[in-house]
Amino acid sequence: MKDIINVFAEQINPGNSNMSTGINTVNNGGTGAGGAGFVDNVINILNGVIAVLGLVAVVVVIIGGVNYMTSSGDTGKVKKAKDTILYGLIGLAVAVLAFALVNFVIANIIGGRS
Repeated sequence: MKDIINVFAEQINPGNSNMSTGINTVNNGGTGAGGAGFVDNVINILNGVIAVLGLVAVVVVIIGGVNYMTSSGDTGKVKKAKDTILYGLIGLAVAVLAFALVNFVIANIIGGRS
């Protein structure tokens, strides 16, 4: 079983000298041995927040769709459901653009992940 794990670890992290864990221990500019740099930590936090916002936007679209299907032709409920779907899609677009912008700025201006 350990050999199978080592094969997968090598596929995930080729050239890793520590085949028993599959964890990349390369120092990326951090202060500690094997630690990620400050910029990498900020990128990870921002990407996590943006991912949660994207997930919330998808949930809002789903809720709007359910409200639309259960509106029973009531024009007020249909308008509210369509607005909910629209706002969810706008939120999803904003989350995707924020993800792209953050990663572009970090990579090209600040010089983060190499």
